[in-house]
Parts: sequence; C-alpha cells; structure tokens
Amino acid sequence: MLKDMKSYCHVKPGQKGSKRLVEQYGDRLLCVRYRYDEKRRIRLKTVEIIVEERPWQPPFRYCDNELVPLTVGYEETELREKLRGLRAKWDPDARVWLVPYGKIKGTELEKRIFDEDLAGRKKV
Repeated sequence: MLKDMKSYCHVKPGQKGSKRLVEQYGDRLLCVRYRYDEKRRIRLKTVEIIVEERPWQPPFRYCDNELVPLTVGYEETELREKLRGLRAKWDPDARVWLVPYGKIKGTELEKRIFDEDLAGRKKV
C-alpha cells in the first residue's frame, strides 16, 4: 500500500502542519510526512518518532594494511617487545605504537587501539 503512494511533503517539528503533533510527542518527534494515494484519493499523515535511545559504539573499520595507533604503558615491557616482534613503530610525538591492523585483528591488542576522536580515551 505505502509503496504505491507518493510523499510530497516532509515537515520538521515546529513547522506548519506539525504543531499539534509536537504537543503530543514533544522532543521524540523527528518528522511528519504527508503521503498521497492517487488511486484511493486519500492523504495520510505519518510521523517518525523516537521510541528508544541507547548508547552505541560504532564498529571498527580498518583495512588490514592500515596503521593503527596502540596505547601501551611504559611499564608493559613484555607487550612492547611483542609489538617490536610485529614490526610496530614507536611514534614519540603521539606516544603510541603504530602497527598494521591485520597483525592485531582478533587479538587482545585490538582493544588498545587509540581513538584520537575521543580526546585521549581508548576504543573499547
């Protein structure tokens, strides 16, 4: 039924045609659409609302040959030796180890990937 209809109008909360729905749904309202069925000659008003909100961490997306920064403490000498064995390089400016992602994929080291977008916190 809906696939045969055309949507000609997309209204944001607060715009004309959505004010009563804003009163009803409040901040949960994302948009209002008007759909038209030419065969049955009717107009449908549909709403998109938020029904759930939860924390979400985007999945890691690295290529196997892409260098990823790892955080390793100075006192973790065994781990530093393991990274040297993987031919990882120390970046003294960023204070991270750079290693190809393919060499740590699926290991515990993957949890130590440093996320620069999180201002110093590691990805988990």
